[in-house]
Amino acid sequence: MHEDIAWMPATEMRDAIRTRALSPVEVTRALLERIDALNPALNAFCLVTPELAMASARQAEAAVMRGERLGPLHGVPVSIKDLFDVKGLPTTKGARIYKDRVADGYEYCVKRLLDVGAVHLGKTNTPEFGFLPTTENELFGATYNPWDIRRTPGGSSGGAGAAVAAGLGPIALGSDGGGSIRIPASFCGIFGIKPTYGRVPRNPGGWSTFTHRGPMARTVADAALMLDVMAGHEPADPFTVADYPGSFLAEVEGGVRGLRVAWSADLGYALVEPEVRAVCERAARRFEELGCTVEEAHPGFANPNLDRTFIILAATGDALWLSALTDEQREQVGATAKQFLEYGGRVSGADYLRANERRMAIWHATQRFHETYDLLLTPTLSVTAFPVGEPPPQIDGSNYAPLAWSPFTAPFNLTGQPAASVPCGFDAQGLPVGLHIVGRAYEDALVLRAARAFEQLQPWAEVHPPLDALMAT
Repeated sequence: MHEDIAWMPATEMRDAIRTRALSPVEVTRALLERIDALNPALNAFCLVTPELAMASARQAEAAVMRGERLGPLHGVPVSIKDLFDVKGLPTTKGARIYKDRVADGYEYCVKRLLDVGAVHLGKTNTPEFGFLPTTENELFGATYNPWDIRRTPGGSSGGAGAAVAAGLGPIALGSDGGGSIRIPASFCGIFGIKPTYGRVPRNPGGWSTFTHRGPMARTVADAALMLDVMAGHEPADPFTVADYPGSFLAEVEGGVRGLRVAWSADLGYALVEPEVRAVCERAARRFEELGCTVEEAHPGFANPNLDRTFIILAATGDALWLSALTDEQREQVGATAKQFLEYGGRVSGADYLRANERRMAIWHATQRFHETYDLLLTPTLSVTAFPVGEPPPQIDGSNYAPLAWSPFTAPFNLTGQPAASVPCGFDAQGLPVGLHIVGRAYEDALVLRAARAFEQLQPWAEVHPPLDALMAT
């Protein structure tokens, strides 16, 4: 029964709890036991809260037995990325300078999840301040990929991705400033969506104009259910958009027949491993089976402009924040944070304004592209998961710039439009490959529909990583 609970979708778990076929206490206890068995090898959770989780589960069960009105995630366990506050618990952000920091409030979307009955299992690991696309930090160490524990799960929501992939909970809260939901989703073989910027409110701080909060799950319906809860206007966040008038979960079955879809293997400039390209192209062509017209096309923006624009906008904001640290604190931060501080401090006001102009040019190029195409499909990443700390020296036989193994994600943080990664196959080593689905701004429901249609055509949720050996130890 524990194995059944480990892989049960949140939508099914919710319904079983409502009908009293399954107890929140039973669910939570089973997942905590699984975390206890697997987390020492994976390091997906940097903090597990068994006492709090069981207390919440007992309260949830009592509400069910009293016949109370239940929220949409009542009794369903969730994990929270350790960038986000949960009142009374540490929020370390993977940083030694915050190892003793205890939150006195909640991230907006965290409170929304807990207010509708979700049971909080614990905090998932992230690189220091969420700055890296892999998950290692000096405070808790590296997180490992359930498909091969020598390899990275990606980042910065790597702990969340590994937890969901390993059956340590059906849903997880992640965030995405340059790919940090979609990268782990691709490497770990799960679903993750970066909603339209402003769809889910965010507390102040970080990359304030292009970091998105979003769901990570094994099924599209679970992510849609989670998004229904998290999305919506927040008066304290000036960037949040109006409440969505419908339900993302209710609309996932709408299909994509009649849509015009663009397939781009490389956006016109990226290096991609041939095996990844082939797996993703086969998946993209399958959209024709779903009633779409699929054509090869590129949005038409240039990589050097993207890289420079992104790094200027990211580093200047972080330099301002990091510069407020004491000398002692700055000595304790890692190399990446120091690089952001130094680079961002050298950016002139004119360079910053030019970066914003380039960002708007990228936005307009994408908008023109979507006048013709409803969706854009690309590989999520250029490679599959590599050994921790050892990015591949070459891609498709060519040397490449640092982090160029992830060329497809950051452009759509600059534009703010919705983008998701869906599992679409495996490489010869048995490592997951992700297909990237990008939609027009505010058309989150369409991206979810496309992902769900592909999920029905080529299901992935019943394919699990090989964890028996880890369970035995």
